[in-house]
Amino acid sequence: MQVERAREIARQWVLDEGTKLPGFGGAFLTGSVLWADPGDELAPHSDVDVMVVTDPEAGAGHIGKFRYEGVLLEVSTMAEPRSVHDALSDYHLAGSLHLPGLLADPTGRLAEIQRGVARGFAERPWVLARCTAAMDRVRAWLNGIDESAPLPAQVTSWLFGTGVTAHVLLVAGLRNPTVRRRYAAARELLAAHGRLDQHESLLDLLGCAHLSRSQVERHLAALEQVFDATAPLRVPGYRFDTDISPVARPAAVGGTRELIGSGLHREAVFWLVATYARCLDKRALAGERGYEDGFRELLADLGAATHADRRRRAGRVLAELPELWRTATALMPS
Repeated sequence: MQVERAREIARQWVLDEGTKLPGFGGAFLTGSVLWADPGDELAPHSDVDVMVVTDPEAGAGHIGKFRYEGVLLEVSTMAEPRSVHDALSDYHLAGSLHLPGLLADPTGRLAEIQRGVARGFAERPWVLARCTAAMDRVRAWLNGIDESAPLPAQVTSWLFGTGVTAHVLLVAGLRNPTVRRRYAAARELLAAHGRLDQHESLLDLLGCAHLSRSQVERHLAALEQVFDATAPLRVPGYRFDTDISPVARPAAVGGTRELIGSGLHREAVFWLVATYARCLDKRALAGERGYEDGFRELLADLGAATHADRRRRAGRVLAELPELWRTATALMPS
């Protein structure tokens, strides 16, 4: 299936079902399918991200992943952006709204904001603002590591704080701040600018620069076991309930395998760890135990086995932020 057809199916879901959500105010595409060429083939491990604008007080809530007309949709909700300036300052929102991806706009307000974001997206002051916001997110995640929290939550704080360093560079280079493929995308960007040394630094901060393909494949095999044991469980109140489900397996596991198969085994580590942590989170909420040993082995290979290790690794990231910022400003449009 071509990307354009997948977009049409997403639009059809919005018209058939999305408009029935409480407080519906519009919808737009986000993520890699928005950034892709319409004539590209939709990868079997890709989902189509749809953002639905709703009135927060209407209580529509998070929708999640599900199949519709043969396409894996990932539907999220948010309040309507307050202004063009707010949208231009938000690196995920600006990355979505600067492209023509509106699926429904009953009031015309989203189109107005989209036009303003498209005009200002590449202007250096707005790029600086979005990169600053990403840097602040790095600090918030890393400074928020809580020793008293369950292990998956601790790891998530460290992992996403570290992983947003890739977003800083992608935002600076006007690239898609993708989630799963962030390190692969950062590699492409930095290679184009002759800065693969900085990419090695990103991987080193994550602790995976030295890992071999066989090591990552071994951890993926362990992830597959915990994923398949956890996917049938239902925890409706968990934010990532549908991310760890049978329907999401092609994206969660297959997407990681695709990165490894294309020679990007180190770049696959971020999503591998994130998915493993979510599996253990979901199991705990469902009253299930098990599979923690494989997670601890993965963390040990990354030098993040203990709280002290994670704090030390977080400190390294924070110490590298001035150099990261210098690289980011060099990537920005003049």
